[in-house]
Amino acid sequence: MQLVVVQRILGLLLTLFSSAMLPPVIVSLFYQDGAAEEFLSAFGLILSLGLLCWLPVRHYQRELRLRDGFVVVVMFWVVLSLSGALPLFLTTEPRLSFTDAVFESVSGLTTTGATVITGLDDLPKAVLFYRQELQWLGGMGIVVLAVAILPMLGIGGMQLYRAETPGPMKTTKLTPRIAETAKALWLIYLGLTVACAAAYWVAGMTLFDAIGHSFSTIAIGGFSTHDASMGYFNSPLIEMIAVFFMLLAGVNFSLHFLAWRHLTARHYWEDEEFRAYLLVLTGVAVLTSAYLWITHHFDNPLSALQHGIFHAVSIGTTTGFTTSDYYGWPGFLPILLLMASYMGGCAVSTGGGMKVIRVLLLYKQGAREIKRLIHPSAIVPIKIGNKSLPDRVVEGVAGFMAVYVACFSAMYLLLLATGLDMITSFSAVTACLNNLGPGLGQVGAHYEGINAISKWILCFAMLLGRLEIFTLLVILSPTFWRR
Repeated sequence: MQLVVVQRILGLLLTLFSSAMLPPVIVSLFYQDGAAEEFLSAFGLILSLGLLCWLPVRHYQRELRLRDGFVVVVMFWVVLSLSGALPLFLTTEPRLSFTDAVFESVSGLTTTGATVITGLDDLPKAVLFYRQELQWLGGMGIVVLAVAILPMLGIGGMQLYRAETPGPMKTTKLTPRIAETAKALWLIYLGLTVACAAAYWVAGMTLFDAIGHSFSTIAIGGFSTHDASMGYFNSPLIEMIAVFFMLLAGVNFSLHFLAWRHLTARHYWEDEEFRAYLLVLTGVAVLTSAYLWITHHFDNPLSALQHGIFHAVSIGTTTGFTTSDYYGWPGFLPILLLMASYMGGCAVSTGGGMKVIRVLLLYKQGAREIKRLIHPSAIVPIKIGNKSLPDRVVEGVAGFMAVYVACFSAMYLLLLATGLDMITSFSAVTACLNNLGPGLGQVGAHYEGINAISKWILCFAMLLGRLEIFTLLVILSPTFWRR
């Protein structure tokens, strides 16, 4: 373990992150909301901390190893979450405890969208913008952004990329050099954000709301600048624009890259994960819309269809926008939508959950075991498209599922032990581990009312989900620290 290398990179990344405090300062000065001082103070503190880490070891250059990459990613997300909480803790409006400030920061950076803040409509614009900005930065991973910059400083980035990028297909590179790959991903991410903001603005949002909601839509975050979320605008057009861009953001970004590079959309339909992604979300949307109409929750079938499609895509992709209190819907619908978030988005997307590719592989593995029971001597390969996957990949997915269930069970029991009821505990762990946000019971609208211990447990759950469990747990393993 090269601790000096880790310290140098952490210093550089913290210095880089300090610049995220400056856009809210500009917003504050423009709207004269009085919040500029807190963000300037946070900027100075984070910049000083970054320089304090970097300056003593700035001349120490060594190639980054795989273990170093894991430590940098995990430490950076922990330090980043604490640093991101600074302006929220310093502001007088809203007045947050340290626990609440950290919870909001972790929720934003992990694109979970669970909030402890109420009265959003009356908050300073700078605070509202900062929350949206946190989600946008966390959407593709600040570390991936840094991968595009670190090679210029003499630091290799492949180890960071493997540790940070979501999904089981982490070694696939779109371009020969990892820095070019990161830049390509960010260009697509930026392009989608600009297109989404323009569409929202044309559809009737103010420019401030359009930019803010485009940040959280493309990041699949779910933070809003209004307590009523997307329901504030009461616009079917805005909701369908959100559906379109949430679907795009949940797709494997390498498919967007291929479509852009070759100017064709055929790569989408040729991808088995993409077809499964659309099939599941379509099924959930049809089922939700039909049940809302059958139970007369909405008398107008078009209203049932509108709300059903929006919430199926929003919850299914783990975005977490709402237009109504879905947790109060009849029958099994709230649980159905919550269960859809377990699948989440595709690999190498900004979505949360276990990822479509893992769910697809688990399904294929189950089908293979049934065939083996009937034909014990048969060799049944597992294929994605026309390509057979090695058993190592399938074993990795099975291992992920086992660890996922174990982590979920442990945190569920811990929340019950803090005094939360079963529905609240189950939905809170589900929503935070899948980076979804809104849950059921006490956490249906917000997380303000639950106890501080539960919030810290859920912070850990959000980080586990964002780093897809293994990246965080691996550094807790004694094997990792043995020479």
